[in-house]
Amino acid sequence: MKQRLFRKMVVWATSAVVLASMAVQVSAADNSWQSVEAKKSLVVGFCAQYPPFEFKNEKGQFEGFDVELGNAIGKKLGIDIVFKDGEWQGLIAGMNKGDYDMLITCMGETTARKKNVNFSDVYIDLTEVIVVHKDDTRIQSKANLAGKTVGAQVATSSERVLDGMADLVGNIKKYNYTTEALLDLKFKRIDAVVCGIAYAIVQIKKDPSFKIVGEPLNATPIVMALPKDADALTEKINGALAEIKADGTYDKIYNTWIRLD
Repeated sequence: MKQRLFRKMVVWATSAVVLASMAVQVSAADNSWQSVEAKKSLVVGFCAQYPPFEFKNEKGQFEGFDVELGNAIGKKLGIDIVFKDGEWQGLIAGMNKGDYDMLITCMGETTARKKNVNFSDVYIDLTEVIVVHKDDTRIQSKANLAGKTVGAQVATSSERVLDGMADLVGNIKKYNYTTEALLDLKFKRIDAVVCGIAYAIVQIKKDPSFKIVGEPLNATPIVMALPKDADALTEKINGALAEIKADGTYDKIYNTWIRLD
């Protein structure tokens, strides 16, 4: 009897130790929110070359939809947001080595990216469109791209959409930035550019050399990116985003930067 009781006590004690050890390991594995909360600041990486989402104004200050969204999230969480500009192609790698706590940079949700990062809930859906020179009467839709050279920015949803239309296009030309593609289009070195509709409208307002043709090509869910397995921080970000949408803050930001009418 005593031996049975002793064996049960050993089992209980061993289980308690294992459970405690697991709890410590889980806690140690994900201190993503605790570290941000402790320093009272969140470093947000982005590429400030994509209006109306993020760009520098005439005074060299960051502006745009993503900037206001990030600041609103910081206010909800009671922390300061520090924006850090970087090259688009290196943002995820930079975050994973600790240069940024997260990314808010009009990033499309993809299966490939999800293998390396956590994604927030979707904060906006964007469509890609075809932009041509204002004098071009040949291209009215994607059906007219045969034999034409079409550009897009690498590592973006625009590139993925264009790659998916490869059988409709004469030649695909890829650029580091959409601004470079539009410059080539302006001087008629290429025939069309695929890019996000909000970005296209901003550029057309600034430079009437361009126009949008045809129907939107797709809808891309735009998300914030966080380090892989930073679940605690991801949960906090999603909670703040939900609050912003519920209290009307999100609508104000959207109407300032994205609303087209």
